[in-house]
Formats: sequence, structure tokens, C-alpha cells
Amino acid sequence: MKEWGVMGTSRIDTGLLGQLTEQSQDLHSSAMRMTGAALGPAEGRVAREDIMALQTAASLENLAVGVYRQAAGLPFIKNGNKTVAAFIATTISQHAAHARAFNAAATQSGGKAQTAPNAKYAAVVKQALPRIKGPADVVALAITLEDVAAQTYTKNTGGVRDVRLRSLFASIAPVEAQHRAVLLAVQALLGAGKPQLIAIPTDAAALPAAAGSVGFPEGFYPVKNASPISEGAVK
Repeated sequence: MKEWGVMGTSRIDTGLLGQLTEQSQDLHSSAMRMTGAALGPAEGRVAREDIMALQTAASLENLAVGVYRQAAGLPFIKNGNKTVAAFIATTISQHAAHARAFNAAATQSGGKAQTAPNAKYAAVVKQALPRIKGPADVVALAITLEDVAAQTYTKNTGGVRDVRLRSLFASIAPVEAQHRAVLLAVQALLGAGKPQLIAIPTDAAALPAAAGSVGFPEGFYPVKNASPISEGAVK
């Protein structure tokens, strides 16, 4: 744990964005190692519902990759805050790896790979794109996508029947939750009118009081907005 600072009565982490970003990379690396170890020939027949869950997960990842790539090309992102641009670049590669992992599991389980984006949330993105005017709009949209992915994988961890696939969902869900945590911290700084503090390292004394906790609003990750397993399944 890095040094802690004090602002009023609140305790804040001086390395907030740095820690969250590092943890996201560490979680992703661990998830990919676990995925490599967990995936392999299925022992027996894999339930159709499990395959559908994998395809839906892949559809969410495909959409995330597309949205982040579009965001990376926006002038106010490409030529804006370097920390945000670096986060987006890293997150693109992580979501692409997650999509490959879910599709590999689907094909190894006897199903088809899902190469299309999630249709439900693609419609949400289509409606949101014309209203994107700055970094805060991009962050808000990304939070929505990361949250539904994290909720979906959290629910699927206990919902799929195959033990291998439970491990897969359980390893990737925390990465998406960590992405959301970073974005919530960035959103808080943008909302406070302090975009200059979105930096690694940052000026701890100038951080808003909520900076240390805004990234983790729930003690247990909710699943009420998880995507149904059929939502992104290959027809």
C-alpha cells in the first residue's frame, strides 16, 4: 500500500490511479494465466446454456473493443489527457484477449465463436455516440459497458455448470470491475473540475475527499443488470 494522505476527515490514496491501473494489469495477467490453465478439452458434453453464456460474454467484449477503439481516435482523447489515453490503449488489448478467451472456450466446448458485438448494448452505444462531446461522456459510456460485463461474469461464475468455465468467468470478472473502478475515479475528477489530477503520480493534497472510495461503491458486486445468457448467443 502506498502512502496515505489526509484531506479533512477523509483518507485518500496518493497513488489512486496508479494502483488501480497496475492492479488492472495484474488482474488481467492472472486471468489470462488461469484461463490458459483452465481451458482444454471438455470432459463430457457441455451444456448449451454454458456455451450461450460464453458467446454472450464474447459479444460484450467485442463491443467494448470497438467502443474503446472509437474513443481512442477522438481528438479530445487522442490529443488530451495522456493517462486516459494510455488506460484506453491498455484496456483495448485486455478486452481483445478476453474475447479470444471466451471464444476459445466456446469452440472447445462444441459451440461457435461469437465475432459480433452485443446487439442490445450496441444500440445503447449508437444512441450515445451523437451526444459525446468530451472525455466525461466517453467515460460514462465506458462505465456502463464495464459494469454490465462485470455483473454478467460475476453472475455466470455461479450460473454455468462446467467447472472450467466457472474459473474462466471468475478470473475475468475482477478485471472488468477494476476497469470500472478506474473509470469511476476518472469520472469523479472530471466532475470535480480537476482533469489535471488524472495523472500518475498525482497531486494527493488536491484530490477531492471522495477520491479514495469512489471506485468501489459496493461491498459485493451486484448482478441485477447482468446480461441474460441468450442475449449475445450465436443464432
